[in-house]
Amino acid sequence: MKILCINSRKGIGDQVIFTSYYHALARKFSVPITLLAKNNSKAKELFADDNHIDEIITLEEEMDGIGGILKLKNELKKRNFDKVFIFNSSLRYNLVTKLAGIKSVYQYPLFRSKDNIVHSAKIFTEEIVNEVVSTEPNLIIKKVNNSLNEGLKVGLGVSASGPTKRWDINNYIKLAEKINKKIQCKFYLAGGKNDIDLINKFKNSAVGKNCVSFEELSIRETLPIIKNMNLMISNDTSWSHIAVSLKVKTLTLFMDSPIMAYGRYSSRMFTIEPVGEKDTTTHDTLGKDKISFEEVYNKSIEMLS
Repeated sequence: MKILCINSRKGIGDQVIFTSYYHALARKFSVPITLLAKNNSKAKELFADDNHIDEIITLEEEMDGIGGILKLKNELKKRNFDKVFIFNSSLRYNLVTKLAGIKSVYQYPLFRSKDNIVHSAKIFTEEIVNEVVSTEPNLIIKKVNNSLNEGLKVGLGVSASGPTKRWDINNYIKLAEKINKKIQCKFYLAGGKNDIDLINKFKNSAVGKNCVSFEELSIRETLPIIKNMNLMISNDTSWSHIAVSLKVKTLTLFMDSPIMAYGRYSSRMFTIEPVGEKDTTTHDTLGKDKISFEEVYNKSIEMLS
């Protein structure tokens, strides 16, 4: 039997969050799945060591849009899938998979409005496998970096998909300095080449000599480093979801994204919202200047103790 899962969301975190659902389907049918995913999601790097997933089909730009329907249909048809599970409400993927000759098509209800990303996937998967599926994500990696220095290791997810989701880098510098006075730590700056200005500002600070940065590493190269961390403190971005999926305690700052969708799926994720918000942060909150520094610091020390 050949199983295809389609998750066309472009975020890295969106792929990470779905690992438990991919694994549940692979267990149900006793075969590894094939995953259709966008290149931006870095699925090939994330799942390179995952034996529940045997192939990643990259959704190339030329396969997108109406003109790409035939190209994508041909790509799927040659693999002779028996079943497909579509983790969205798109008519396009419903049409493509049927044109590709896949007889058993399972999908969210068509044209459904946006709802909770985690709950929708959980309900969808549980109806198929007929058992309770955990929302705890689980990234599988074979290599763990045991060469890191002894002592406490703290990740700082300073990047974000947009400025309204990014806590000011000066706050992260101040936080690292204050933590270091209380507990000696090594800091790991989780960010990419687009975050080089933020990373350089941190490196040029008083605490900068005590940090390592990720901007030259691939996502796959960062995974064993993150796995060895004692704590990840991060904006609501891919780094927080990766850390949680590697069983690392994670403190996530929600400033401008729906906390009930992205912050309540794992017991390993602790969250901080803007002052005055309580499980109410959404894309309209715009609260990056309302995050309490003292709350972040106190929770960080508590989680490191």
